[in-house]
Amino acid sequence: MGLDQYAYSRPPRKRNSDNDIQIAEWRKHNRLQGWMQDLWESKGCPNEDKHGDDDDDDAEVLFNCVPLQLTEEDINSLEDAILNFEFPESNGFFWGSDSYFWTDENNEPHADNDYWYKESDLQFVKDARKALEKKHRIFYSCWY
Repeated sequence: MGLDQYAYSRPPRKRNSDNDIQIAEWRKHNRLQGWMQDLWESKGCPNEDKHGDDDDDDAEVLFNCVPLQLTEEDINSLEDAILNFEFPESNGFFWGSDSYFWTDENNEPHADNDYWYKESDLQFVKDARKALEKKHRIFYSCWY
């Protein structure tokens, strides 16, 4: 069990997930999750899923299994956060260790200007931009 994260593109004029193309996958990248959750909240929690009684004003709203559409502006902001080490410190019960301070496969600490997921994060930005050029919509989703 843990935090699983996905990004996918959806071709133009397609409304359902049958034609989605996965373009990224992460496991327990807690800082990316925190950044995406902040973005989701700034957009007014679209597609929110309340956990609890629907009539309960105190029902918890979680950013879990909720598709978040990313715009070109969002992708640009994400790239800035990646390059400037601006992901928020984030944690959750199944979210794993701090994704900035993991060591590499040789058990060596990462350099100050690097982190465990940096390469895959930048590849996602590149792939998302290519998909946006083809008029695809980009989505992020997580499950924990």
